[in-house]
Amino acid sequence: MLDLIRKKQKTTLIKFVFWAIIATFVGTIFLVWGKGNDRGSADGNSVAMTVNDTTITIQAFQSTYRNLYQFYQNLNNGQFNDDMAKRLGLAQTAYDQLVRQALLEQEGDRLGIEVTRQELVDSIAKIPQFQKDGLFDRQTYLQLLEYQRLTPDEFESSQERVLFAGKVEDQIQSTVTVTDSDIEAEYRKQNEKINLNFVRLAPTLFESKVKVDDASLKKFFQDNQEDFRIPVKIAIRYLQFEPGRYVDEIEPTEADLEKYYKRNLDKFEIAEQASASHILIKLEEDMDEATKAEKRKLAESVLEKAKSGEDFAALARKFSDDTGTANKGGTLGYFPRGSMVPAFETAAFSLEPGEISNIVESQFGLHIIKGDGYIKPAIKPMAEVLDEVTTGVKKQLSNQYAFEKAMDAYNINRKTGDLDKAAKDNNLGIKESGLFDRNTPIDGINPDAEVKAAAFALEMNELAHPIRLASGIFLVGLKEKRESQIPEFSEVKKQVEDAYRKEKSVGLADAAAAEMLAALKDGQSFSSLAKKAGVKIEETGLFASSYGDFIPQLGNAEDLAKDAFSLTKENKVAPAVYELADRFVVVMLKDKQEADLTKLDSTTKEKLRETVKKNMQREVLDARIEELKKAAIIVPTPYFQSLLDRG
Repeated sequence: MLDLIRKKQKTTLIKFVFWAIIATFVGTIFLVWGKGNDRGSADGNSVAMTVNDTTITIQAFQSTYRNLYQFYQNLNNGQFNDDMAKRLGLAQTAYDQLVRQALLEQEGDRLGIEVTRQELVDSIAKIPQFQKDGLFDRQTYLQLLEYQRLTPDEFESSQERVLFAGKVEDQIQSTVTVTDSDIEAEYRKQNEKINLNFVRLAPTLFESKVKVDDASLKKFFQDNQEDFRIPVKIAIRYLQFEPGRYVDEIEPTEADLEKYYKRNLDKFEIAEQASASHILIKLEEDMDEATKAEKRKLAESVLEKAKSGEDFAALARKFSDDTGTANKGGTLGYFPRGSMVPAFETAAFSLEPGEISNIVESQFGLHIIKGDGYIKPAIKPMAEVLDEVTTGVKKQLSNQYAFEKAMDAYNINRKTGDLDKAAKDNNLGIKESGLFDRNTPIDGINPDAEVKAAAFALEMNELAHPIRLASGIFLVGLKEKRESQIPEFSEVKKQVEDAYRKEKSVGLADAAAAEMLAALKDGQSFSSLAKKAGVKIEETGLFASSYGDFIPQLGNAEDLAKDAFSLTKENKVAPAVYELADRFVVVMLKDKQEADLTKLDSTTKEKLRETVKKNMQREVLDARIEELKKAAIIVPTPYFQSLLDRG
């Protein structure tokens, strides 16, 4: 997944959307920092870095980072976390964005670019969130700013910066011109397609071919002893105070019951419900208009019979196309809001018992609905749910009582670490675990992360502060502790051999791939070479160079992507072995479809001209930013550098 995010991160779309986010008011955290004396000074502790004469604050960095983090969360449907952010280098990305913005401002100042008051006013008036009936509404503007905890000055300053940056970018990009040859190159990029054959040689295929002897293994072990270090291991003794043991000792007061009832009213809600029966006349999507008209005529006839007093259940059995309810007289029983399609639900909840609706149309067809009953939303009175309330209170109080018992045991015995006395005083049995390290589970305790963290901080004859888990309150002491050590070779010989084979097999796979590549270049058959190696030939399917670094079936492959489109029918073999996803890949052109330039008509040319222009403008802008960056003096503070280093 992270590879996919990285690929998205490199695309023009990401860059475009990011700047669009900055330029949009709703949901945006604006970037605000001081620049010299005219834009306010920054507290020394809040400074992140200086870019030439621009001071950027820690607050600006944090805002930019949060903005990016939220963007990637939205981009990936919430499947994004801190670890992924760190591996993706999100902190560095935020840093780069801030440096870029500062350099653009400085370049704008050098070029003499200004944003007039009228331009600022016009831009704000065009923001849809500030409009009513298509026109700017000052009251809405002020209310939204207040909701976002921004003053008009703060927002207008941020908006001015957005406009300023846009003007700077426009001027830098104004030199771009697009020629016909540029358009033809883009057309080829989008329409020239290739299909590649490839084999993947995995090191695991060669592990059995690695030659092993004791001398080699011992040397490997000596060179890599830390890889085989046995971590610190501990075993624990513990008491488990289970709340269920104390339920019968709990006598809740009236106040306890009343408090629990009021705090948990949602548990005692009676949802609004309607009961109805219906007759469905189905309408299929592919029905012609004449058939639909006949179906509607039938529905109108059935409706007339129902409203004239004929038995609704009998009519449902005879005419309804809903096979699930027709034989029950159309009865649906009680249902809450949100369980039926909107049109049906609106009609059903508006009917009095016995009342029959007019024809209601939904995606299923034509419904005739009869109201059978209605339950108003309400809260069950406490007297009616007293048993449930009492059970809830006892469970709640027994949890607290169990914790208090554990705390008493801890406080009485923490100086001596005497778990046996604590067990005897509380009529509990002591439980024990086997040895475990920080990465292995504790037998019988789940989840165990909090227990593990506390246990590894203990010394012998110490007790950890009571720990709340869903299964009870745990009072923990050490049973045994084994310090980290390098094992004897004989103890880990099997693990050493496995690691040795794994390491050496990488070299064998690489060598085999290089040998296969050389044989291919000499004209040998790809199929016979693949058969000899025990691997199958796969293919990518047709793809264009507009895919960028992504190659179907293989994923991101920057070097191969550069080489692939230079392959021809005369020179089919890719020039190198490519290491992709821990496999060594040998590639050969299977098919190449040239772009048909006769289809490059004037309409297509104009569309491509815009695409090429945007790409070239982006490249010119990025190149100018790089020039400015190389010439700039960028000095992060030590504190901020430590933040970046931690990711």
